[in-house]
Amino acid sequence: MTTTTEVQMGREAGRFWWLWLVIGVLWVLISLVILQFDTGSAATVGIVIGIMLLVAGVQYIAVGTMVDGWQWLWYVFGAILLIAGLASLFYPTRTFVAIADVLGFIFAFIGLIWLIEAFMMREGNELWWLTLIAGILMVILGFWLGGQFFIAKAQTLLVFAGIWAMMRGIIDIITAFQVKKLQDI
Repeated sequence: MTTTTEVQMGREAGRFWWLWLVIGVLWVLISLVILQFDTGSAATVGIVIGIMLLVAGVQYIAVGTMVDGWQWLWYVFGAILLIAGLASLFYPTRTFVAIADVLGFIFAFIGLIWLIEAFMMREGNELWWLTLIAGILMVILGFWLGGQFFIAKAQTLLVFAGIWAMMRGIIDIITAFQVKKLQDI
């Protein structure tokens, strides 16, 4: 049984469904831009990664303001992403090199975040399993990439950053339509 307050909160969140849609489309566009880069544009990739991390950090903090349970976790992940994004903007070439060097760990960490997110959304989102699958794939990619040489990591950074952004965008677009359903409660 839902209370009047829960219904009102659901309707309020449902009114902003388009934010998830816009952010999802932006992630997809960013992924397409990243997938066009070559390894000579390391500074540009570092800047794009910094912007991606900042957007993700703001997004996680915004979600933290809207949820009741596990709110602190959303804030922690958001703060980590914001700090990493700022560092990336100040040192874009170093960011590219550093991220290429630890790319396997980063993808495994992002996959872990998505796995936690999937289980947190399980009760309120019937498509939570899509986030679960994306998280599992990211963890697998992380372990695979961790075993590669640096040159291969640098070259695949472009592809995997694009894939990461594409998956985040698809998840956000799907979430937008799930949140939109809350308007009709």
